[in-house]
Amino acid sequence: MSYVELQTLTNFTFLEGASHPQELAVTAAALGMPALGIADRNSLAGVVRAHMACKRAGIRLLVGARLDLTDGPSVLCFPRDRAAYGRLSQTLTLGRRRAPKGQCHLSRQDLSALGADQVLVVVPPDAPEAGFADDLRDHCRYADDHVYLAAAPRYDGRDGPWLEVLAAAARAAGLPLVATNAVVAHTPDRKPLQDVLTCVRLGLTIDSAGWHLAANAERHLKAPEEMARLFRRYPDAIDRTLEIAAACTFSLDELRYDYPSEVPDGQSPQTVLERLTWQGAAARYGVAVPDAVAGQLRHELALIDQLGYASYFLTVHDIVRFARSQDILCQGRGSAANSAVCYVLGITAVDPARADLLFERFVSPERNEPPDIDVDFEHERREEVIQYIYRKYGRDRTGLTATVISYRARGALRDVGKAMGLSVDAITRLSKTIWGWGVEAVDADRVREAGLDPDDPRLARTLDLVREVIGFPRHLSQHVGGFVIARDRLDALVPIENAAMDDRTVIQWDKDDLDALRLLKVDVLGLGMLSCLHRAFNLIEDHYGRRFDLATVPPEDAPVYDMLCRADSLGVFQVESRAQMTML
Repeated sequence: MSYVELQTLTNFTFLEGASHPQELAVTAAALGMPALGIADRNSLAGVVRAHMACKRAGIRLLVGARLDLTDGPSVLCFPRDRAAYGRLSQTLTLGRRRAPKGQCHLSRQDLSALGADQVLVVVPPDAPEAGFADDLRDHCRYADDHVYLAAAPRYDGRDGPWLEVLAAAARAAGLPLVATNAVVAHTPDRKPLQDVLTCVRLGLTIDSAGWHLAANAERHLKAPEEMARLFRRYPDAIDRTLEIAAACTFSLDELRYDYPSEVPDGQSPQTVLERLTWQGAAARYGVAVPDAVAGQLRHELALIDQLGYASYFLTVHDIVRFARSQDILCQGRGSAANSAVCYVLGITAVDPARADLLFERFVSPERNEPPDIDVDFEHERREEVIQYIYRKYGRDRTGLTATVISYRARGALRDVGKAMGLSVDAITRLSKTIWGWGVEAVDADRVREAGLDPDDPRLARTLDLVREVIGFPRHLSQHVGGFVIARDRLDALVPIENAAMDDRTVIQWDKDDLDALRLLKVDVLGLGMLSCLHRAFNLIEDHYGRRFDLATVPPEDAPVYDMLCRADSLGVFQVESRAQMTML
C-alpha cells in the first residue's frame, strides 16, 4: 500500500503549521511515503528547507503552495515542470505585491496566470453551497485535465456522509476525488502547540478560543494503510495521490540562477573585469604596479574566471561606483578585504602591497562557496544606494533577502504565556528569569526564584509549550541589506513581496536558503561610523586643505597608536573591546 500526503502545512504557514519541514520529511519517510506534498498558504518561504529535508530523508518533495482566493475555494497548486514553477512564483508575487506586508490578494481570475502544466487540487469549504459544483467546473478552465477535488476526513462521526457529499460534487463537476488529511503537524502530540499558535494568531486565550480550535488531534501525517482504511469506499482517491506525485516531477534542483551581465553585448564579463582591474591598479599605484601586487591580481583574476564570478564583482564595482559618484563614503569589509582585485576596483581600502593577503580565505574552489562581499555605506545615505539598485534592475529582477524571525525564549514566553491566560505580572516576572535564547533559558529553578511554582499544572504546561515553540519561525522580515539580483525575472525564481518599509520589496527566502541553492547576494549595509569619518574628512579638508579617503589615510600614525595603547578609544566601536575597558 502506498500513499502521498498532498495537503501539508509547515510552520512557515506562520502561527498555523505546528511542525518544522524537517520533522514532516522524516516522518513521511518513516511512514513509507515515497514523496510529500507541501503547500503553505500563499507562500514558498519554507520550500527550500523542505527540499533539503526531503533529500536527506530519501523522499521526493512535491513543491507547491496553497492559494487562498478572495472569491472562491482555496487551491493547492503543484507545478509539473520548471516553467510552471516560475509562473506559480510570479502569481504569488502578484498577490503579495498588491497587498500589505504579510498578506496576499488573489482572485479566481488570477489562476489564469498559472498557465499549463499545473496540478490544481481544490480545497472544499467547510460547508459547500449550492454553486460549489459550478466553482469546480470553473477551476477546470485553468489547468486542463489536471484539476482534482481534495477530500479530508473530519473525524466527527459523520465522515461517511461528508465524503459522499464531496464525491457527489466531484462527479457533478467531472473531477476526480483525491485523498488528503489536511496535515498541520507531523505527530498528534503537537495538537496543544497548534492550539496555542491558533490563539496567538487570533489574539485569543486558550480558555476563550472555543470552536476556533481543532476538535481533535487527527490532522497529522498518517500511514498509507490508515489512509486506505479511511478511504476504503474510495480507493481511487488514494491511487490519485500517486498519480499526482508521478506527474509533478519538478525539483528545486532544476533552478538555474543567471547572474546579470554588467557588460555590453559582444564582451565577456571576465574581459571587462580584467580591463577595469588593471585600470584601477594604475590609478592606485601609478604606472609601476608592484610586482607582488601584479602577481596577486593575475592569480585572483584567473580564479575568478575559473569559478565564473566576474559578473558578481562587476555588480559590486558598479554599486560602489554609483556611491562614490554621489559622494557617499563606502567600504568593503570582511574576507573581501583579502582581495587585491577588490582594492584596485575601489571596493576595499586594504592595500595588498602592505599586507600578506590570502585570497582563498575569500574565494576558493576547495570551499565551493560563492563570494560574499559586504559593503558598508554611510548609514544616513544608504537608502540612496538601495533605491539605485531597484531603479537599475527593476522590482521584478531584484529584492532584499528575507530574514526569518524565529521564536527565542523571551518572545516565546510572552506569546505562549498570554495565550495560556497567564497574567501580565506573571509573564513579566518569568521574563526576568530568562538569560538566553534557547530551550536551556527556561529553567525551573529560576522560575522558583521568581516566586512562582513551576509544578503548577498550567504554568508547567506553559513552560513545556514555550520550550517546544522555541526555534519556530514567526514571520518574515527583511535582511539588513542583502540584495539578490537576477539577469531575468527574479520573481520566476522566488516570490517577491512588500516589506513593512515604503519602497522596499523582499524575496521569501533567507540567506541560508540562498546558500543551499548557491544563489549570490550583495550586502548593502549601513554604518554610522562612515558618516562620522566623512564629516572628519570634510573638516580636515576645510581646515588643512588636505583631502583623504579610507585608502589614503596615513597608515602609520604614531599618535593614534599611542591613544590605542592608552585605551583612549571610547566611541570608536571598531577597536573598542572589553579588554580596553578593563585597562581604563
